Amino acid sequence: MSDSEDEGRPQLSSRALAALQEFYAEQQQHHSDLRGDDKYNIGIIEENWQLSQFWYSPETALRLAEDAVAAAGEGGSSSTSLRLFMLALVHLSLTDILPEETKDLAPSSSTAQCFLSTLPVALPIFFMVGLVACVSAPSVYQKLRERHRDNVSVCIFEYDRRFAVYGEDFVYYDYKSPVDLPERIATHSFDIVVADPPYLSEECLRKMSETIKLLTREKIMLCTGAVMEEAAEKLLGVKMCKFIPEHTRALGNEFRCFVNYDSGLDRDLSVQLSGQEGPK
Repeated sequence: MSDSEDEGRPQLSSRALAALQEFYAEQQQHHSDLRGDDKYNIGIIEENWQLSQFWYSPETALRLAEDAVAAAGEGGSSSTSLRLFMLALVHLSLTDILPEETKDLAPSSSTAQCFLSTLPVALPIFFMVGLVACVSAPSVYQKLRERHRDNVSVCIFEYDRRFAVYGEDFVYYDYKSPVDLPERIATHSFDIVVADPPYLSEECLRKMSETIKLLTREKIMLCTGAVMEEAAEKLLGVKMCKFIPEHTRALGNEFRCFVNYDSGLDRDLSVQLSGQEGPK
Protein backbone atom coordinates (compact mmCIF):
# COMPACT_ATOMS: atom_id res chain seq x y z
CA MET A 1 0.00 0.00 0.00
CA SER A 2 1.40 3.41 -0.94
CA ASP A 3 1.80 6.29 1.50
CA SER A 4 -0.79 8.29 -0.41
CA GLU A 5 -3.36 5.49 -0.06
CA ASP A 6 -2.63 5.21 3.66
CA GLU A 7 -3.05 8.94 4.12
CA GLY A 8 -6.42 8.81 2.41
CA ARG A 9 -7.90 6.31 4.90
CA PRO A 10 -10.08 7.82 7.69
CA GLN A 11 -8.37 7.88 11.08
CA LEU A 12 -9.96 7.92 14.55
CA SER A 13 -8.76 10.52 16.98
CA SER A 14 -7.17 9.24 20.18
CA ARG A 15 -10.26 10.38 22.12
CA ALA A 16 -12.66 8.56 19.77
CA LEU A 17 -10.50 5.44 19.86
CA ALA A 18 -10.47 5.46 23.66
CA ALA A 19 -14.28 5.87 23.73
CA LEU A 20 -14.67 2.94 21.30
CA GLN A 21 -12.41 0.73 23.41
CA GLU A 22 -14.39 1.64 26.52
CA PHE A 23 -17.65 0.73 24.73
CA TYR A 24 -16.30 -2.68 23.70
CA ALA A 25 -15.05 -3.29 27.25
CA GLU A 26 -18.51 -2.49 28.66
CA GLN A 27 -20.16 -4.81 26.14
CA GLN A 28 -17.77 -7.60 27.02
CA GLN A 29 -18.46 -7.10 30.73
CA HIS A 30 -22.21 -7.10 30.05
CA HIS A 31 -22.06 -10.42 28.20
CA SER A 32 -19.92 -11.82 31.00
CA ASP A 33 -22.60 -10.78 33.53
CA LEU A 34 -25.26 -12.60 31.48
CA ARG A 35 -23.27 -15.81 31.87
CA GLY A 36 -22.83 -15.42 35.63
CA ASP A 37 -25.04 -15.78 38.68
CA ASP A 38 -26.54 -12.32 38.13
CA LYS A 39 -28.12 -13.10 34.78
CA TYR A 40 -31.58 -13.30 36.36
CA ASN A 41 -31.40 -9.79 37.80
CA ILE A 42 -34.17 -7.53 36.54
CA GLY A 43 -32.63 -4.97 34.20
CA ILE A 44 -29.57 -7.08 33.32
CA ILE A 45 -31.10 -7.01 29.84
CA GLU A 46 -32.00 -3.39 29.20
CA GLU A 47 -35.43 -2.21 28.10
CA ASN A 48 -35.90 -1.62 24.39
CA TRP A 49 -38.65 0.97 24.11
CA GLN A 50 -38.96 0.34 20.38
CA LEU A 51 -40.23 -3.13 21.34
CA SER A 52 -42.52 -1.59 23.98
CA GLN A 53 -40.48 -3.10 26.82
CA PHE A 54 -41.06 -1.75 30.33
CA TRP A 55 -39.75 -3.86 33.20
CA TYR A 56 -41.64 -4.34 36.46
CA SER A 57 -40.17 -3.07 39.69
CA PRO A 58 -38.44 -5.85 41.71
CA GLU A 59 -41.25 -5.71 44.28
CA THR A 60 -43.95 -6.16 41.64
CA ALA A 61 -42.05 -8.93 39.86
CA LEU A 62 -41.66 -10.74 43.18
CA ARG A 63 -45.35 -10.41 44.05
CA LEU A 64 -46.43 -11.72 40.64
CA ALA A 65 -43.89 -14.55 40.73
CA GLU A 66 -44.96 -15.70 44.20
CA ASP A 67 -48.60 -15.72 43.16
CA ALA A 68 -47.77 -17.71 40.02
CA VAL A 69 -45.88 -20.30 42.08
CA ALA A 70 -48.81 -20.64 44.48
CA ALA A 71 -51.24 -21.04 41.57
CA ALA A 72 -49.03 -23.60 39.80
CA GLY A 73 -48.82 -25.70 42.95
CA GLU A 74 -52.57 -26.06 43.44
CA GLY A 75 -53.66 -29.23 41.63
CA GLY A 76 -52.36 -28.96 38.08
CA SER A 77 -49.35 -31.10 37.38
CA SER A 78 -49.32 -32.88 40.71
CA SER A 79 -52.34 -35.06 39.87
CA THR A 80 -51.92 -38.81 40.18
CA SER A 81 -53.41 -39.44 36.74
CA LEU A 82 -50.77 -37.28 35.08
CA ARG A 83 -47.97 -39.05 36.92
CA LEU A 84 -49.36 -42.44 35.89
CA PHE A 85 -49.57 -41.22 32.29
CA MET A 86 -45.92 -40.16 32.42
CA LEU A 87 -44.89 -43.54 33.86
CA ALA A 88 -46.67 -45.25 30.97
CA LEU A 89 -44.96 -42.98 28.45
CA VAL A 90 -41.54 -43.70 29.94
CA HIS A 91 -42.23 -47.45 29.91
CA LEU A 92 -43.37 -47.47 26.28
CA SER A 93 -40.44 -45.36 25.16
CA LEU A 94 -37.83 -47.46 26.95
CA THR A 95 -39.40 -50.64 25.64
CA ASP A 96 -39.01 -49.28 22.12
CA ILE A 97 -35.42 -48.05 22.47
CA LEU A 98 -34.08 -50.95 24.53
CA PRO A 99 -34.44 -54.24 22.61
CA GLU A 100 -34.66 -57.40 24.70
CA GLU A 101 -31.41 -58.94 23.48
CA THR A 102 -28.98 -56.04 23.29
CA LYS A 103 -30.50 -53.30 25.42
CA ASP A 104 -28.65 -50.90 23.13
CA LEU A 105 -30.02 -47.45 22.41
CA ALA A 106 -31.60 -47.02 19.01
CA PRO A 107 -31.39 -43.30 18.16
CA SER A 108 -33.41 -43.82 15.00
CA SER A 109 -36.46 -44.89 16.98
CA SER A 110 -39.34 -42.53 16.24
CA THR A 111 -40.94 -43.18 19.64
CA ALA A 112 -37.68 -42.45 21.41
CA GLN A 113 -37.20 -39.23 19.49
CA CYS A 114 -40.74 -38.14 20.30
CA PHE A 115 -40.19 -38.92 23.98
CA LEU A 116 -36.89 -37.07 24.18
CA SER A 117 -38.37 -34.00 22.48
CA THR A 118 -41.03 -33.73 25.19
CA LEU A 119 -38.63 -33.98 28.14
CA PRO A 120 -38.54 -30.22 28.90
CA VAL A 121 -42.27 -30.36 29.66
CA ALA A 122 -42.64 -34.03 30.60
CA LEU A 123 -40.05 -34.20 33.39
CA PRO A 124 -41.52 -31.32 35.42
CA ILE A 125 -44.92 -33.02 35.19
CA PHE A 126 -43.50 -36.35 36.35
CA PHE A 127 -41.65 -34.85 39.30
CA MET A 128 -44.66 -32.76 40.35
CA VAL A 129 -42.97 -29.43 39.58
CA GLY A 130 -45.20 -26.51 38.65
CA LEU A 131 -45.00 -25.30 35.07
CA VAL A 132 -45.22 -21.57 34.36
CA ALA A 133 -45.23 -19.84 30.97
CA CYS A 134 -44.14 -16.19 30.92
CA VAL A 135 -45.38 -14.65 27.69
CA SER A 136 -43.76 -11.25 27.11
CA ALA A 137 -43.25 -11.00 30.88
CA PRO A 138 -39.47 -11.36 31.34
CA SER A 139 -39.33 -9.64 34.75
CA VAL A 140 -41.56 -12.36 36.23
CA TYR A 141 -39.49 -15.08 34.53
CA GLN A 142 -36.27 -13.65 36.01
CA LYS A 143 -37.74 -13.47 39.50
CA LEU A 144 -39.04 -17.04 39.24
CA ARG A 145 -35.63 -18.29 38.18
CA GLU A 146 -33.88 -16.29 40.88
CA ARG A 147 -36.02 -17.58 43.74
CA HIS A 148 -37.69 -20.83 42.62
CA ARG A 149 -35.20 -22.80 40.55
CA ASP A 150 -35.98 -26.11 42.27
CA ASN A 151 -39.76 -26.12 42.59
CA VAL A 152 -40.96 -24.57 39.34
CA SER A 153 -40.19 -24.99 35.66
CA VAL A 154 -40.47 -21.85 33.53
CA CYS A 155 -40.48 -21.03 29.84
CA ILE A 156 -40.00 -17.48 28.60
CA PHE A 157 -41.84 -16.70 25.36
CA GLU A 158 -40.18 -13.64 23.81
CA TYR A 159 -39.81 -11.82 20.49
CA ASP A 160 -36.53 -10.28 21.62
CA ARG A 161 -33.80 -12.80 20.88
CA ARG A 162 -31.52 -11.33 23.53
CA PHE A 163 -33.43 -13.54 25.96
CA ALA A 164 -32.04 -16.59 24.17
CA VAL A 165 -29.26 -16.29 26.75
CA TYR A 166 -31.62 -18.31 28.96
CA GLY A 167 -31.07 -21.41 26.85
CA GLU A 168 -33.76 -24.07 26.73
CA ASP A 169 -36.12 -21.86 28.74
CA PHE A 170 -36.33 -19.44 25.79
CA VAL A 171 -39.03 -19.85 23.17
CA TYR A 172 -39.08 -17.41 20.27
CA TYR A 173 -42.55 -15.87 20.09
CA ASP A 174 -44.26 -13.33 17.84
CA TYR A 175 -47.78 -12.41 18.92
CA LYS A 176 -48.65 -11.83 15.25
CA SER A 177 -48.28 -15.61 14.77
CA PRO A 178 -50.02 -16.71 17.99
CA VAL A 179 -50.09 -20.46 17.43
CA ASP A 180 -46.70 -20.78 15.72
CA LEU A 181 -44.88 -22.57 18.54
CA PRO A 182 -42.16 -25.26 18.48
CA GLU A 183 -43.22 -28.91 18.66
CA ARG A 184 -41.56 -29.34 22.05
CA ILE A 185 -44.24 -27.09 23.59
CA ALA A 186 -47.27 -29.29 24.24
CA THR A 187 -50.71 -27.72 24.19
CA HIS A 188 -52.39 -27.08 27.57
CA SER A 189 -49.20 -28.10 29.38
CA PHE A 190 -48.71 -25.13 31.73
CA ASP A 191 -50.32 -24.77 35.14
CA ILE A 192 -50.45 -21.00 34.71
CA VAL A 193 -49.65 -18.50 31.98
CA VAL A 194 -48.38 -15.05 32.97
CA ALA A 195 -48.80 -12.69 30.02
CA ASP A 196 -48.14 -9.02 29.35
CA PRO A 197 -49.16 -7.97 25.81
CA PRO A 198 -46.62 -5.47 24.46
CA TYR A 199 -49.25 -3.12 23.01
CA LEU A 200 -52.50 -1.68 24.35
CA SER A 201 -54.67 -2.72 21.44
CA GLU A 202 -57.52 -5.18 21.14
CA GLU A 203 -55.81 -6.82 18.17
CA CYS A 204 -52.66 -7.53 20.20
CA LEU A 205 -54.68 -8.86 23.14
CA ARG A 206 -56.89 -10.97 20.89
CA LYS A 207 -53.92 -12.64 19.20
CA MET A 208 -52.03 -13.19 22.44
CA SER A 209 -55.20 -14.66 23.94
CA GLU A 210 -54.98 -17.43 21.34
CA THR A 211 -51.51 -18.25 22.61
CA ILE A 212 -52.56 -18.10 26.25
CA LYS A 213 -55.50 -20.47 25.73
CA LEU A 214 -53.26 -22.83 23.76
CA LEU A 215 -50.66 -23.02 26.56
CA THR A 216 -52.63 -23.02 29.81
CA ARG A 217 -54.49 -25.84 31.48
CA GLU A 218 -56.74 -23.27 33.08
CA LYS A 219 -55.09 -20.48 35.09
CA ILE A 220 -54.24 -17.11 33.59
CA MET A 221 -52.53 -14.00 34.96
CA LEU A 222 -52.79 -11.10 32.55
CA CYS A 223 -50.99 -7.79 33.12
CA THR A 224 -52.05 -4.94 30.89
CA GLY A 225 -53.62 -1.49 30.85
CA ALA A 226 -56.84 -0.88 32.79
CA VAL A 227 -58.46 0.24 29.52
CA MET A 228 -58.32 -3.38 28.34
CA GLU A 229 -60.54 -4.65 31.20
CA GLU A 230 -63.66 -5.27 29.11
CA ALA A 231 -61.76 -6.95 26.27
CA ALA A 232 -59.74 -9.07 28.72
CA GLU A 233 -62.87 -10.37 30.43
CA LYS A 234 -64.51 -11.11 27.10
CA LEU A 235 -61.52 -12.91 25.59
CA LEU A 236 -60.08 -14.71 28.63
CA GLY A 237 -62.67 -14.56 31.41
CA VAL A 238 -60.29 -12.72 33.75
CA LYS A 239 -61.18 -10.21 36.47
CA MET A 240 -59.24 -7.18 37.68
CA CYS A 241 -57.30 -7.63 40.96
CA LYS A 242 -56.81 -5.16 43.80
CA PHE A 243 -53.03 -5.35 43.46
CA ILE A 244 -51.60 -2.52 41.35
CA PRO A 245 -48.32 -3.43 39.61
CA GLU A 246 -45.50 -0.92 39.29
CA HIS A 247 -42.68 -0.48 36.79
CA THR A 248 -39.13 0.76 37.09
CA ARG A 249 -40.27 3.75 35.02
CA ALA A 250 -43.59 5.57 35.29
CA LEU A 251 -46.09 4.69 32.55
CA GLY A 252 -48.64 7.04 31.05
CA ASN A 253 -51.48 4.51 31.35
CA GLU A 254 -53.02 2.89 34.42
CA PHE A 255 -51.68 -0.66 34.61
CA ARG A 256 -53.49 -3.58 36.30
CA CYS A 257 -53.48 -7.34 36.81
CA PHE A 258 -56.30 -9.68 35.83
CA VAL A 259 -56.75 -13.35 36.82
CA ASN A 260 -59.28 -16.17 36.42
CA TYR A 261 -58.51 -17.97 39.71
CA ASP A 262 -58.54 -17.33 43.47
CA SER A 263 -55.45 -15.15 43.69
CA GLY A 264 -53.47 -13.61 46.50
CA LEU A 265 -53.30 -10.49 44.33
CA ASP A 266 -56.92 -9.84 45.22
CA ARG A 267 -56.44 -10.01 48.99
CA ASP A 268 -55.29 -7.60 51.71
CA LEU A 269 -52.42 -5.63 50.20
CA SER A 270 -51.03 -4.81 53.64
CA VAL A 271 -50.04 -8.44 54.17
CA GLN A 272 -46.30 -8.76 53.59
CA LEU A 273 -44.83 -11.47 51.42
CA SER A 274 -43.31 -14.33 53.34
CA GLY A 275 -40.20 -14.13 51.16
CA GLN A 276 -38.70 -10.65 51.28
CA GLU A 277 -36.71 -9.12 48.43
CA GLY A 278 -33.07 -10.10 48.35
CA PRO A 279 -30.92 -13.20 47.97
CA LYS A 280 -32.06 -16.51 49.40
